[in-house]
Amino acid sequence: MKICVFGAASYEIDKCYIDAVEKLGEEMAKRGHALVFGAGGNGLMGAAARGVTRGGGEIYGVIPTFFRDETIELIYDKCTQLIYTETMAERKAKMEDLAEAFIITPGGIGTLEEFFQVLTLKQLGRHVKPIVIFDVNGYYKKLEDFLDIALQQKFINANCKDLYYYAKSAEDAVSYIENDKQIRKDVHDLKKG
Repeated sequence: MKICVFGAASYEIDKCYIDAVEKLGEEMAKRGHALVFGAGGNGLMGAAARGVTRGGGEIYGVIPTFFRDETIELIYDKCTQLIYTETMAERKAKMEDLAEAFIITPGGIGTLEEFFQVLTLKQLGRHVKPIVIFDVNGYYKKLEDFLDIALQQKFINANCKDLYYYAKSAEDAVSYIENDKQIRKDVHDLKKG
């Protein structure tokens, strides 16, 4: 299965996040899964790729040409296939198309945007791919709290809680994806408007 991992590109983050996501990459490869990611060599993108490389798995990197041309980010140099796009929107669309599942690791603005994009598309019935939030070191606890408040105040339909899963370990994240039942819900059960 091709699993898309979204996560931070920063090389300044705490080593506990790097170690956890490298372990995630190794776990994915050990179980025969490939990585789809944003092709970055630093941060949690690089950590996932290094883990998959150590585990002997395939890696599909997707990155806009301007990242290379303007030296915006270190590109991981051991991708099985490196795919260039013109825009960020094309990059996300390509990763979404390649992926059969998504794991959201800790990250910043870009990672949150990627998470909400795949979550919204699932809510709207555009895909039924599993989505896992890999909550390393409690990083996403406040996001979980926020989504619960939005649900309690009726900004989010209660059925939307079934669209994603919080995992505390690499093994849990990959096991959830492998055992996801791909339950299809009607868009009207997920969104009122």
